[in-house]
Amino acid sequence: MNDTLAQGSSPAPGIAPSKAVGGQPAYFSVWDLHAYYGESYIVQGVSFNVREGEIVALLGRNGAGKTSTLRAIARMDDPDLKHGEIWLDHQPLHEMKSYQAAQNGIGLVPEDRRIIQGLTVEENLKLSQIAPPHGWSLERIYELFPRLAERRNQEGTTLSGGEQQMLALARILARDIKLLLLDEPYEGLAPVIVQEIERTLEEIKSLGMTTIIVEQNAIAALHLADRAIILDMGHIVFDGTAQDVLDNEELRQEYLAI
Repeated sequence: MNDTLAQGSSPAPGIAPSKAVGGQPAYFSVWDLHAYYGESYIVQGVSFNVREGEIVALLGRNGAGKTSTLRAIARMDDPDLKHGEIWLDHQPLHEMKSYQAAQNGIGLVPEDRRIIQGLTVEENLKLSQIAPPHGWSLERIYELFPRLAERRNQEGTTLSGGEQQMLALARILARDIKLLLLDEPYEGLAPVIVQEIERTLEEIKSLGMTTIIVEQNAIAALHLADRAIILDMGHIVFDGTAQDVLDNEELRQEYLAI
């Protein structure tokens, strides 16, 4: 199957995209990323650009390299990044540790959410806040997440799964990040709660937050995203609009089994 390429995307799997889009560096770029888990070669030459304010769905079957790519971008200790460059707003993330990448605008919401035990909702949020004017105020956070406002004095780990996902999102947004990375935000949630999280993500989208979302619920992710990148065996096999994937049953069946 031929690749479908979006403007500013990689010219082919394993080939780094142009370092400029419209004469200017891309807002976010991954160039020729190679990463391993132990001896397993997981990410094999992944390259793509993301425009400021764009939402990209990073899709593929289990084991395709989606979460590994996301964690490599966030500069987590796993996977082991062997080669490649990661740039965000002119900053070389590939030269940074995870805490430095976070300080420079990366916000990862992991699949396990990592709510801090023993702290209330509000204490979890305050722990993540940066002093004004850079961080979001609690008032702004509670306006976007009214359910969290209602539970501000409740211990975070006692919230429902959907509420914990909201708290994990809110905690990242409290830092006023540049790039939001979502790893399986709908995982383990009932359909009615998925719809509620979708509405929250739509509100975040309206704020112009640049976002990469990894999600097994591909249809939900595609309805949220502007663009879709599909990975297969550590390679990019498709980079185009989200609507292209929704309209292409053959593509969905071959790479997403939907």
